[in-house]
Amino acid sequence: MEMLFIRVLVWLTLATTAKAGGEEVTLFSGKGKAAAYIAIDEEMTIYMWGGKPVGYLTPDKKGGGFHIYGFNGKHLGWFVQGVVRDHDGDATCAVKDRMKSTDFEPFKAFKEFKPFKAFKEFAPYRPAFSKSFSSVTCALFLAEGGE
Repeated sequence: MEMLFIRVLVWLTLATTAKAGGEEVTLFSGKGKAAAYIAIDEEMTIYMWGGKPVGYLTPDKKGGGFHIYGFNGKHLGWFVQGVVRDHDGDATCAVKDRMKSTDFEPFKAFKEFKPFKAFKEFAPYRPAFSKSFSSVTCALFLAEGGE
């Protein structure tokens, strides 16, 4: 039942950005370059564009949206209304509909095997969200989950 809830929540959040067949949502850096993607059908796994799995989404039942956890158990941030936010509230990645412009999406590399999920650390309180992008790139931010 919870998985059904998650899928409905994802589709309500990302209905316009998910690809019909693959159910993958591209995340773009602040400069509009494809950096990572969310594989919805694979337990909301986040893959880097090069195919490395670095994290996954879990519902944020208190604040809406999703928590982002790395496979190492580290809480990375939040995915709310199509924008990935860090612990300071700054954007690090966003879906195409939330960007002013984006580059063409190059071909993705083959997906690597997913590691086991480590125990999740407690999520900090969610900060007020800013209107700017972080100085940390999308790729560096998400890569922290794969360490």
